[in-house]
Order: sequence, then C-alpha cells, then structure tokens
Amino acid sequence: MLVPDPKVVRRLLTRYATLRIAQAERYSPAAARELEEVGSMLCGTTGASCVPDAIALADDLLDRARPAAGRPPETDGESGLPLAV
Repeated sequence: MLVPDPKVVRRLLTRYATLRIAQAERYSPAAARELEEVGSMLCGTTGASCVPDAIALADDLLDRARPAAGRPPETDGESGLPLAV
C-alpha cells in the first residue's frame, strides 16, 4: 500500500482547517466549493470514504511520521543523512 507524503497531507489538513474556520466566520460560495474539493483530495490521498475518516487517518499518518522524542531520525543507510519526511 502506498503511503501519502506527510507534507502533502499536512498541507491538505491545514487548508481544510483554514477553510472551515473561514466558513464559520463568514459563508462564501467559493470557499464552500474549495472546501469540498480539499475534502475530496484529502479522502483520495488517505483512501478514506468520508472527510472525518480522512482527517483521522491523516492525523495518524502524521503522528507516525513524527520522530519520537529522544530517537534519532531514520537514515538512508548509506550516507547517514536523515531521510526526508
């Protein structure tokens, strides 16, 4: 199974949250359409069938991508440099 890039997932979650806040403050048809599009992209990226599930899966993915405290980042095994996350 392919794992989505955490950077892409983080961007989608941030955009989704920003649009939700904007909609709560002042409704906009354009923002509503964009919110729907971002929600669909989030679902497609995570493989979820609904936005709440996509958000939960995205949060889990980002938690797993975050290095644990005190643990050195994983390396590529050759150069010793950290892998890009």
